[in-house]
Amino acid sequence: MKIRPQIGVLGHLKPDASNIDKVADFGLGCTQVCSWDLSLATKEIARKVRETAARRNVRLTAMWGGYSGPACWNFTRGPVTLGLVPATFRRTRLLELKRWADFAAEAGAPALITHFGFLPENMTDPEFEPVAVAIDEIARYCKDLGLGFWFETGQETPVTLLRFIEEVGLDNLGINLDPANLLMYGKGNPVDALRVFGKYVRAIHAKDGMPPTTGKQLGPEVKVGTGSVRYPEFLPALLDCGFRGDLTIEREIHGDEQDRDIRDTIGYLSGLLDAYETAHPGA
Repeated sequence: MKIRPQIGVLGHLKPDASNIDKVADFGLGCTQVCSWDLSLATKEIARKVRETAARRNVRLTAMWGGYSGPACWNFTRGPVTLGLVPATFRRTRLLELKRWADFAAEAGAPALITHFGFLPENMTDPEFEPVAVAIDEIARYCKDLGLGFWFETGQETPVTLLRFIEEVGLDNLGINLDPANLLMYGKGNPVDALRVFGKYVRAIHAKDGMPPTTGKQLGPEVKVGTGSVRYPEFLPALLDCGFRGDLTIEREIHGDEQDRDIRDTIGYLSGLLDAYETAHPGA
């Protein structure tokens, strides 16, 4: 029997855990916590997050951990600045991700998520093995803490991501599928991607976007339901894969417009889930 995914929202970590309050104020019961600020990766703040989540009846679905150093979200500098791929930053970032893993365990989140960078596609690339070894190291660290370690999609083709999961081979590896990222980076189609790595998908970023139209810049992120993800096709395909995770809304703007779009997306996704259940009685 399939389980209806719960809708949540991505919340950026605050020292007073007010990000949890905002999730509850939307009427939602789950959240991924996100931060690039390593100064917040303390036991005290993790405990505050755990206590606030329990008080507001909000379930933590994962910790999204960022890292120090340059991060260029484009096709020119992105390959040499993002994730664990650039050798210059790899050791420092491994240590930082371990701090976020400790935070996740203390806060009560079941998994750590991050962007790994532009993973090398060719297994004969001299960087393929070192990157796989780095992933193995942090994945084992998470496993020892009882955590999953999940790849955020986008900067690699689906088959490349599958290749690294198979190469490392640990059972706590999974995928946080951001279908918009696949399109915005020009790396794949979300529905087709499910055929490649669907069994490893543990969580979804409910986001929408468009393909790139130049060779240097990503495609734009847009409100869910107005881009190229095609949620009326993607969501049923996801559920047909046996997906049992959560749909975490991510809208990469700020202010009142972000709040309006999140509320609209809650209604939009709820309607699609209702339609799926009507078409699949007992699902």
